[in-house]
Amino acid sequence: MKYSSSLKKTPEFDLVYKSGHSKANRSFVMYVRRNDTELNHFGFSVSKKVGNSVVRHHLVRLLREAYRLHEDEFVRGIDFVVVARAGAKDISFKETERDLLHLAFLQGILC
Repeated sequence: MKYSSSLKKTPEFDLVYKSGHSKANRSFVMYVRRNDTELNHFGFSVSKKVGNSVVRHHLVRLLREAYRLHEDEFVRGIDFVVVARAGAKDISFKETERDLLHLAFLQGILC
């Protein structure tokens, strides 16, 4: 069963940035906000500072897959945005997964 959808529009991202809480580690910054629904809405942001379009898209795919594999471990009813830092361009899938779950734990959004 699908429990989440992605954030697509700039105002959706801005709402999470402005009214959410952030935590960071060496690779990512995560903003989290409650949304009062049973669905999670997620977004990933990777700027040009991280690398060219191939590198950025690869990183987004890694983040999406890490979230998909652990989607059932996340609390329902949240919006979150993960922003990649420049040091994230060379990390492996396992490191991406570890860092994403670490931030989720810090934010208190893991079941």
